[in-house]
Parts: sequence; C-alpha cells; structure tokens
Amino acid sequence: MTAGPEDAGRPPGEGASTHRDVAAEDGAGRKRAEHRPASFADAVAAEWIKIRTVRSTFWTLLAGLVVTIGLSCLLAWVFVSAYDRLGARDRLRFDPTAYGLAGINFGMVAFGVLGVLVVTGEYATGMIRTSLTAVPRRGRLFAAKALVLGGVVLVVGEIVSFAAYFLSQLIFADRHLDAGLGEDGVLRAVIGGGLYLTLIALLALAIGTLLRHTAGAVTTVLGLLFVLPIIGSFLPGDLGRTVRKVLPAGAGGAIMNTRPSEESLSPWAGLGVFTLYTVVLLVAALLAFQRRDA
Repeated sequence: MTAGPEDAGRPPGEGASTHRDVAAEDGAGRKRAEHRPASFADAVAAEWIKIRTVRSTFWTLLAGLVVTIGLSCLLAWVFVSAYDRLGARDRLRFDPTAYGLAGINFGMVAFGVLGVLVVTGEYATGMIRTSLTAVPRRGRLFAAKALVLGGVVLVVGEIVSFAAYFLSQLIFADRHLDAGLGEDGVLRAVIGGGLYLTLIALLALAIGTLLRHTAGAVTTVLGLLFVLPIIGSFLPGDLGRTVRKVLPAGAGGAIMNTRPSEESLSPWAGLGVFTLYTVVLLVAALLAFQRRDA
C-alpha cells in the first residue's frame, strides 16, 4: 500500500489507514461489535425464550395437568364408590398412592408430545437452520434443548404429581383409605411421578430428533408407551411377565408403587431401566443430529 501525504513522517506500521484501523471502525467512526461465539448459557437462554413463548407449550402442559389430575381424581372416586363390592384380595392389594397417581399414565401423552414438538417444530418451520447459525456447535444446542425441556417438565411434573396425590387422598380419606406422605415409600412415589414425566419428555425429544417429523415421532412415542405393553400382555407365562416388567412404561411406572408387586420391578430398579432407555436414545439422537444436515 502506498503511503499518502497524511502519513508522511510516521514510522512504518503506524499509518492511519492500516487495515486494522479500517476494520475496527465503520464509516461513522464507531467501533464495530466484536463477534463472540454463542456460549452454552446463551443457548440455554435462547431455548428458554423459545419454549415459553411458543403457544403450543402452554396448551400442551395445560392438557397434561388437566388429564393427569382429572383422571386421578375420577379413578379415585370410582374406586371409593365400588369399594363395598370388592373382594378381600382386591382390598389387600390396593395401593392408595399408586392408584392416586394413576392419571400420570394417561397425562404422560401430553408431556411426550411436548418433548417431540420442542425439536420437530423447528424442523417443520425451518427455524432449525437459524438455531444452528446462532449456535453452530450442535452438541451445545442439543444439550441446551434437553436441559430447558427437562427443567420445565420437572417443575410442572412435580406440581402435577403432588396435586394428583393430595386430591386423590382427600377422596380416599372418605373411606379411611388414604396414605400420608410420611408413610413408607409414599414421598418417593410422588416425587418419582414427576421424574417419570421428565424422562418421558426427554425420551420424546430424542425420538423427535431422530425422526424429525412430528406425526411420526408422536406415533412412535405412543407405540413405546401404550402399544408395546398391550403386545406384552399377550405373551404367556413367565416370559410375558418378564417382558412387561422391562418395557418402558412398566419399568418407569414402578417408581410410583409403594407395595411390592410380582408384576413390576422394584421402584428404583424400574426407574433405572427407564433412564437407561432414555439415555441410549438421547445419545443416538445427538450422534444423528451432529452428522446429518439440518
């Protein structure tokens, strides 16, 4: 570059028109903002804004709340109404905590749908390209989605689980069948209901990431949670009993039991099996997300 008259007398390298100076200032003399890659905190903040501003999040969570609490109360009322007609064996096997949380087995559909929509909604609208432009590190973006989704569902899931428990126990108390939080395994079961819903949402997130299609992912989630147990119920003898214990819904739902059952795993073993399913699918989803085009 040839030095201009205004550069006369300046030592080499100190010219006013060097490339560094031009790059540092725009035409108005203002310094340009330096480009900074999005951090994990930035990705989490962005995902939090997305999940709380999308209208489907509110309606899906509301549906999960109404279905879970409503069905738990309805089933509790039906049981109390029919209690006098039950045999001695059915009365002895009755678990007021698990029965009071029965609505979770139906409300979990809404939380699974939310997990799917968190990722497939972006693929449907093309916003996934914008997200990847803002956060090019795909592992960071996927982890942020999982963290925000898991945090939201954990809070809402625990609220739903405790509400279903307390309201159903009020109904059971009419026949002195209620179980207090201080009784053996009750608090663990109620907290476990929220954990179970959280894992379902994360499992659905993984399936949504793998399939990238809302209808297909929702169908797959429903198949895992509802169709497989129906198939397992047709398997004979010990084989059928063993399969039903380790299927996703049967394993995860064991955390809400307070009494031993031959039909299910122990509470923490069951939740551990369901957690393993979720982790394996999340790892597979992350690998697919990193290797495929948007």
